Amino acid sequence: MADLPNSETPTAAVGRTDAFAAMREANYRFYALNFVASSLGLQMLSTAIGWEIYDRTRDEFVLGLMGLARALPVIALTLPAGTLVDRSDRKVVLSVTQFAFAGVALALVFSSASTAALWIFFALLILSGCVRSFNAPSRGALLPSLLPTNRFENAIAWQSGFFQFAAIVGPLAAGLIIDATRTAWPVYATTAVLCACAGSAALFLRPRPVARTSAPPRFRDMLVGAHHIWREKTILGALTLDLLAVLFGGATALLPVYAEMLDVGPLGLGALRAAPFVGAFVMAVWLAARPSFRHAGSALLWSVAGFGVCMIVFGLSEWLWLSLLALAVGGALDNISVVIRHMLVQLRTPDEMRGRTTAVNTVFIESSNELGAFESGLVARFFGPVASVVSGGFGTLAVVAFVALAFPQLRSMRRLVETKDDVRHAEAEEEEHRGMGTQG
Repeated sequence: MADLPNSETPTAAVGRTDAFAAMREANYRFYALNFVASSLGLQMLSTAIGWEIYDRTRDEFVLGLMGLARALPVIALTLPAGTLVDRSDRKVVLSVTQFAFAGVALALVFSSASTAALWIFFALLILSGCVRSFNAPSRGALLPSLLPTNRFENAIAWQSGFFQFAAIVGPLAAGLIIDATRTAWPVYATTAVLCACAGSAALFLRPRPVARTSAPPRFRDMLVGAHHIWREKTILGALTLDLLAVLFGGATALLPVYAEMLDVGPLGLGALRAAPFVGAFVMAVWLAARPSFRHAGSALLWSVAGFGVCMIVFGLSEWLWLSLLALAVGGALDNISVVIRHMLVQLRTPDEMRGRTTAVNTVFIESSNELGAFESGLVARFFGPVASVVSGGFGTLAVVAFVALAFPQLRSMRRLVETKDDVRHAEAEEEEHRGMGTQG
């Protein structure tokens, strides 16, 4: 296991249950302001552009192509972006990305108001993907240097809650604006203002100094994060689980189609997009107030399995209330895996390579979310949206079974910040598992 980010002991990190521990840090409050403003704006933008493109094309496959347009630049650029983040002032990189998002939103304002060609929207989606490839590594690498380790798990829970809040309010606000104006450009204008505010807030952060190398970058430097994740099997297992589960089980890209199937209009679309985050927000509040996970590996696997079941229910539902409930419960369960995965990546990675490790994590996340959107749209084109979502839910259950067998270290993992007793317990379980396999 990697060294802890600072001198706080594992016992302190595990024992702290103060629900407002992270919020007592001024640094984290500025970080939270940046995060909420940016997340709120980008959620509004994502809802509006999905509505606008589907309204113009009525084609599920085009919705899938939107995910591909956002994913490919992230996959191509995130590893070099992570290397740059580890060699630069992380708060400056974070601030620049927010102002860049504001610029993309402004370009969408003019494109939408003038009913520009569809390829312009896709070009701007690709540009936003390029910005995201720098945003996620800078944000993820910066957070641990803003507060003590014993407040970090609480900070992750709060960050998850802030994201869920933004993801609830953003789609609903976008739906209200579109319903009132019958156009999307006012939503993009709001996003531009919010991202500019986020960029300004980032400049007030005061992180701890981080050692940075001045040697010329080499290609193998970009692979340091990947090598670390390959060696740390608990992280590799968690990322593999997230990649495959969301790749098959995500239904977000098809929500405009389901809004039409359920005959609920733009407001209903906003509600459907917000529902998973309502559940996730409730879960985040609960996680912020509870003690650390005692059996984190089992909690991770069961939460993803429950998410798969919820997607099956959502795919088959013909009632708005049941669809909203399935999405909300699925979002709550998914948030457990989000918190555990982020804790693993951050606390089991040395500070000097955190940007590159977070970059690899970003590749996994973007591959699952955006390529999952493409997969959903492609399957829906040939077999229909219901078959796409339901088969994805069953695929998620199969993924959980595969990961549980392939990564015994993850299955037996107890605490996220391990004590010596936790390590001995995990080693004993793994040895017992190998012995049973030999007898078989």
